[in-house]
Amino acid sequence: MDAVSALAALAQDSRLDVFRLLVQAGPDGMPAGAVADALDLAPNTLTFHFDRLRTAGLVTARREGRSIIYAARFETMNELIAFLTENCCGGVSCTAASQSRPVRKRAKVLA
Repeated sequence: MDAVSALAALAQDSRLDVFRLLVQAGPDGMPAGAVADALDLAPNTLTFHFDRLRTAGLVTARREGRSIIYAARFETMNELIAFLTENCCGGVSCTAASQSRPVRKRAKVLA
């Protein structure tokens, strides 16, 4: 796992949203069209974001009929989390995740 590539891929809002959605979808993943609909992203824009996430090793793609199904690579995500927390808090007890700030949610624009 290349932590710099993974973090760079996740540093863009739309890619982070795509990755979070795929994590929520679980190991079965989601069709590209469903991701586009859920996040209100244009297909060509989404293709660019999927490519960046795949290059960073964060997602996989597989064809099912006419659909391409994208799924989060949980092993890479877990490696990245382990890397980031390896030397966490200098040996001092860290704040529990539930006490941290909640994750930002993007408002969906209604037409």
